[in-house]
Amino acid sequence: MTASDMDEPPTTSSGFEPNADELLARNAAYAEAFDDHDLAVAPRRQLAIVACMDSRMAIFGILGLEHGDAHVIRNAGGVITDDVIRSLCVSQRALGTREILLLHHTNCGLQNVSDDDFKAQLERETGIKPWWSLESFVDPYTDVAQSIRRLELSPFIAHKDHIRGFVYEVETGLLHEVTRGD
Repeated sequence: MTASDMDEPPTTSSGFEPNADELLARNAAYAEAFDDHDLAVAPRRQLAIVACMDSRMAIFGILGLEHGDAHVIRNAGGVITDDVIRSLCVSQRALGTREILLLHHTNCGLQNVSDDDFKAQLERETGIKPWWSLESFVDPYTDVAQSIRRLELSPFIAHKDHIRGFVYEVETGLLHEVTRGD
C-alpha cells in the first residue's frame, strides 16, 4: 500500500467500501512509531473539551494541543446530554480536570433540522419513537450559550469557574468566543 493509496478510500459501485481493513493497516504503521506510551490517564492541562462530532473539526489541531493534554467528548452538535454530564463528572472528579471548553461550529448538520420531523421519520421507519432529544438548533452561538448554562446548572459539575464556549468557523478555521449574553 502506497501513500497515494491511502489518500482516497476505495469505493464500489454502491459508493461505499468498509474501512476497517485499511485502518488496521494504517494502525500497524502508527504503532511502529508509537511514542505516547508514557502519557498519564489524567490530562496534563486539566482540561475537558465538549465538541461536535463533525469530521471537519480536528480538535487538537484547532487548539494547538498535544496527545495527553485534554479529554475530548464528542457527539452530534456538541450537545450537553446526560452522557456528556456523566463523562465530565468522571473527568473532573476522578481525573482532575478543572476547565471545560465547548466547541460548536458553523454549518452544522443539526442546524435547521426539525426535531419533530426527524423523530417522526424514525418512528415511521422503526415503529419506535426515540426517547432522546435530537437537540437541533438554528444559531450555534445561541446553542453554545445554552450549553454553558446547562453546565452551570448541573449539580454534578464540580468545577464551574472555568467554562468557556466557542464557535469554530469551518470556512476560516477561526474560533469565536460566545459570552453568556450571546
